Amino acid sequence: MRLASLALALTAGLMAGPALAEDPVRIIERGGDLNHRGYEPEQWKETEAPPPPAFDMKRLVPLAMPPYMSLKFGVDPQTMTVTPDGVVRYVVVAYREAGNATNAFYEAVRCSTDEYKTYARYGGDGWSPVTNAEWKKIDDRNSIYTSELAKQSLCRGRAPRASVSDMIRELKRPEDYLR
Repeated sequence: MRLASLALALTAGLMAGPALAEDPVRIIERGGDLNHRGYEPEQWKETEAPPPPAFDMKRLVPLAMPPYMSLKFGVDPQTMTVTPDGVVRYVVVAYREAGNATNAFYEAVRCSTDEYKTYARYGGDGWSPVTNAEWKKIDDRNSIYTSELAKQSLCRGRAPRASVSDMIRELKRPEDYLR
């Protein structure tokens, strides 16, 4: 009996709920605000990028690249970070197996917008900051390695992978990606 009374009271409350809520049209007619501000996304703001982290050629995890590419690329896992604003930062190194010239790039990928940014370049003399660094579409074809890195390791759809260790795991098994 008690359970039936509770069910009846809940049903009556649920049915009366919409009748008790004020009509949105009347709120607007009175000059009121529906207060949708809580549902609109805030303007995205990137957290400030720290200086380029130190990298080590011995720690590089190779990036699988198309066979026509003569340059090799690798990422030092200790330089990878995921920021609270959804940006993945890392140092990627471009090298030739037979040469000793090394170029590195301190970059970031924003998976949600399919964009990348280069903060600094390394050319043997140390790091040189990129002036007026800006976000660019990954599909601009001026950064094939960034596109491959985002697909193979950094992003899972439109979001960064759950952790840096997940990214490294994916980077270490390109056979899964290349199938």
